[in-house]
Amino acid sequence: MSNTSSRATFDRRSFLRYSLTAGGAIGALGATGVLAACSSGSSDSGGSGASSMNPKVQLSWQKNIEFAGEYWALENGYYEAEGLGTPELLTGGGAGTGVETGLTSNKVWIGMTAPQLTAPVILQGAALMTVAATFQKNPFCIVSSAESPILSPEEMKGKKIGVQASNENVFAALLTANGMTESDVQKITVQYDPTPLTTGDVDGWVSYVTNEPITLEASGFPNANFLFADFNLPLVAETLVVRQETIDNERDKVKAFLKADIQGWYDAVADPAGSARLAVTKYGADLGLEEGEQTKEAIAQNGLVVSPDTDANGLLTMTDALIEENIIALEKAGYSIKPEQIFDMSLIEEVYAENPDLKR
Repeated sequence: MSNTSSRATFDRRSFLRYSLTAGGAIGALGATGVLAACSSGSSDSGGSGASSMNPKVQLSWQKNIEFAGEYWALENGYYEAEGLGTPELLTGGGAGTGVETGLTSNKVWIGMTAPQLTAPVILQGAALMTVAATFQKNPFCIVSSAESPILSPEEMKGKKIGVQASNENVFAALLTANGMTESDVQKITVQYDPTPLTTGDVDGWVSYVTNEPITLEASGFPNANFLFADFNLPLVAETLVVRQETIDNERDKVKAFLKADIQGWYDAVADPAGSARLAVTKYGADLGLEEGEQTKEAIAQNGLVVSPDTDANGLLTMTDALIEENIIALEKAGYSIKPEQIFDMSLIEEVYAENPDLKR
């Protein structure tokens, strides 16, 4: 696979992954299937993701730089040291590989997803729980030309904004969160290649801050961007989600996984170039990734993983204030859910309390 084709593939999935729609998560099983799967028995009762050793870990996408922390945890033996053996990282992104689908069908033990994908499945009756958040901010942004930058939702007014079909809900949520409607902008339905931005056919483009701004800059198109998360839509991303029964029956195992993952992510944050090397040469070796670009994406990704809150409380944690902000954001996106229905930070809090040296 060439670098160009690989990038196009990642771009398409980027938008599908955290899109504010339950279609992918619920559609694979249907509401009835979700409920049936959730009543399939305890996590000790034979699901292929339930082995005490080598648990199955469903990634949200292919093995690029996004899972650098997990790569380091494997490389440095953190999972093994916690009695988990060698967790199996399962590539996501294809049909039937949604995290919520894997969890509710008892095919995987833990998965990496986002609240706007988990919430609608919970509201359909699935007993799932978010126990950590790798990205303290979601990666969605509006990217624009550096010559005519758009640096806030207010500055989108009257402008042509390219919005992919899979991102209409998240874009609408951004508008709602900032007291705007679609009549305030000229929404242009686009595909995933940002060429219309470079040719001036649109003024702004729904993008991933860890992707298009970097690839556009590399192609000779200076650009600017603003994060949705900085303008009243502070959803976290790459959340770690398990079944509630897993917490009930295997609490220590979940805590062991979190401890190893935390160590891996501290390593990843400290060494973006090393993280890129692992993604390019080992875990994503068949994807045609480019090491320089993956390094830049790793650096950009660190800005989502690290925050003043994680400096104070440790990586992968969520404060009560951030949880409340996410509940409000989900409400704006059409999902009315209580914090205790979707977030349980007690496990990761216990991990840090029991291992104060984890924070670096």
